Amino acid sequence: MTARFVIAIDGPSGAGKGTVARAIAGELVARHVDTGAMYRAVAWRALEEGLSLDDGPSVARLARTARLDLDGATVRIDGHDVSRAIRTSRIDAAATSVARLPEVRQVLVDRQRRLAGDGRLVMEGRDIGTVVFPQADVKIYLDAAPEERARRRSTDAARASQSAPPTIVANELAARDRLDRTRAVSPLVPAPDAVVIDTTGVSIDAVVERVRSLVRTRLASGR
Repeated sequence: MTARFVIAIDGPSGAGKGTVARAIAGELVARHVDTGAMYRAVAWRALEEGLSLDDGPSVARLARTARLDLDGATVRIDGHDVSRAIRTSRIDAAATSVARLPEVRQVLVDRQRRLAGDGRLVMEGRDIGTVVFPQADVKIYLDAAPEERARRRSTDAARASQSAPPTIVANELAARDRLDRTRAVSPLVPAPDAVVIDTTGVSIDAVVERVRSLVRTRLASGR
């Protein structure tokens, strides 16, 4: 197995990206980066500073100068631990708005690429295999039926303090899907060479095992 690699895991919310990415990174002793958390943290900071989420230059300047630290499940921006604060419906909507700004995406994509360094990286998001690392060693796109994703999101432990009925969550996810898939810059689509895995009705252990097998095969063969 190569000593240096990038594994890209993309897909919509609730498809299982985070759980799978963390498991694979832990097994391969690789760095795990949740790029969605970066957009969420920037959105949170922008709201704290009273910036308009339509003001691309100002939000991009914030994204460029902010001290952004991702350490496992802990997310900090400018010294603030926002690990829980960014997992709310309010920040869901704010992050979607911020992610549509070309200036912000350029800044954060540059930061994401620098995180690879010369090491081992498992990065999850919505445009990793298509934009951030189009030459990634392994590209996975996880998806699931909307109802399944809504059920998972509504029972997410990270959102336990503000859980909502699955029907409401499903509507929120559907709205975000439409925005992510139709945005002009880096829309949510599988990379042409990504392996698409439907996780509907599949246990997370089974999904992890399938991705694990695929990753090890690809890395061993150098494909």
